[in-house]
Amino acid sequence: MVLFLLLVCGFCWSIVYIKLIHLGFRDKTCGIPFIALTLNFAWESINSYFNLKVNILNITTYISLIWLCLDILVVLTYLLYGKRYFPKHTNKEYFWPWTLIVFIMSFVIQYFFIMEFGDSTKFYSAFIQNLIMSILFIIMLVSRSDMKGQSLTIAITKCIGTLAGTISFSIILHSGLIIALGLFCFIFDTVYIYFLSHLKSLHSNFLKVSAKNNS
Repeated sequence: MVLFLLLVCGFCWSIVYIKLIHLGFRDKTCGIPFIALTLNFAWESINSYFNLKVNILNITTYISLIWLCLDILVVLTYLLYGKRYFPKHTNKEYFWPWTLIVFIMSFVIQYFFIMEFGDSTKFYSAFIQNLIMSILFIIMLVSRSDMKGQSLTIAITKCIGTLAGTISFSIILHSGLIIALGLFCFIFDTVYIYFLSHLKSLHSNFLKVSAKNNS
């Protein structure tokens, strides 16, 4: 049961990354909030490194390596197109220093989180940043002027993958905290799915009305 749920989690999140990559290069955008991206990339990098050193045959090692390889391309979409979402009234020259500082911060926090609290806490860190990501997806949706890079496929597979991970790791670690974090992830992911589907429906109806008027 746990193995099946881990595979579901790995598969769904891989779909999230693949779709982010596809839409990112197609729409010339980054479809994931920047802070969430840096924390996510740092977590995958650091944990892939530690897993390869001590636990190379574990399924979570292979899953995190696959995610890391895919996430490199997601990071690339941010580096190529993220500047367009930098605050309009801010000097664009600050984009690269800001990017560097936040990436460094994310790596330092993730590293010392494991060093100070132990290897098993990486799962708690994963769910904390996942909850942050769920909230930031909603903020990104309502703050951007378009829905480029965002899709229901990303929203739904993120929700399912996180739910599967919540169940599996709450069983493995017997953790009420992971259940709580996963529950709030599910709630905010559901809200994001609802908002996104509603906005896409409105956008689709607007295009149909515009096409009808033009004809």
